[in-house]
Amino acid sequence: MDDVPAFTPVNLITGFLGSGKTTLLQRLLDDPAMADTAVLINEFGEVGLDHHLLDRIDDTMVLLPSGCLCCTIRGELSAAIRDLHGRRERGEVPPFRRLAVESTGLADPFPILSTVQADPVLRHHFRWGNIVTTIDAVNGGSQLDRRPESVKQAAVADRLVLTKSDLVTGAQAEALVARLRTINPSAPLVRAAEEPIRADALLAHDLFAASARAEAARRWFTVEEGAQAHGAGVQAFVLALDETVDWTRFGLWLTMLLNRHGEKVLRVKGMLNVEGSDAPVAIHGVQYLVHPPVHMAAWPDDERRSRLVFIVDGLEPAAIEGSLRAFLRR
Repeated sequence: MDDVPAFTPVNLITGFLGSGKTTLLQRLLDDPAMADTAVLINEFGEVGLDHHLLDRIDDTMVLLPSGCLCCTIRGELSAAIRDLHGRRERGEVPPFRRLAVESTGLADPFPILSTVQADPVLRHHFRWGNIVTTIDAVNGGSQLDRRPESVKQAAVADRLVLTKSDLVTGAQAEALVARLRTINPSAPLVRAAEEPIRADALLAHDLFAASARAEAARRWFTVEEGAQAHGAGVQAFVLALDETVDWTRFGLWLTMLLNRHGEKVLRVKGMLNVEGSDAPVAIHGVQYLVHPPVHMAAWPDDERRSRLVFIVDGLEPAAIEGSLRAFLRR
């Protein structure tokens, strides 16, 4: 088991009903890069595995030609992940290094993410990884207008996959892309009808790959300071601090903010210029959940100051900034 990471990342594939999650999964499952991945899906039949099935382990698990272990979810997600972990420990299934979970179309991403952190067994062996959200170019705009969960799925994404763009005009696709950029400015966007779908590009978490951290951090700050982007009530903004930050004070402030307003803080990510450290500390969170901080090897650019990107729903950026500055001055 030496080739299994200490904490296996749990990646979430989400998107509204009919947005192309199943098609995305079909393309991912054929990718040789999925050889070290286990995938939890809702139903085998929906993904159409029968024609390229290599080895049926039991009624809930199959091993695909790509080497990917594909499993159906029966009952609670936490129980399914614990079962997979136990089988891996006993050598009954290949020693997968990452996990991908398919959500239902109406699912709020947060309860799925919190499963890992809330379960006492899972949080010692797993951490959450990327959130990949599919958006249908034909119906995506109207879904963003009418369904709050669709907006949240786009806002919390680490990767956005635009599907069915070949079924609309170029102008219609660009209008939806522009809207998605206002909701989530820093997530890379893949056009599934025009670009190859690569598992490593979608599921590799930048903060946990040292070689990718600097580029990931630069991409976070695509929102101009002071700018606010709006999408169905969602705002994205950058908060910058010139002074060094007391880590203990900041951690206490962030904990209090999320305890009180976590439902409205869809994403927070950024780098902190922490007192006593020559390199920045990266933070990354979704609603009430925050990754353990990552100590980066060096600053990604010449701007050596704290910068935080918030995506919020129903919170005033000025109130967040004022609260943080007042807390750090104490």
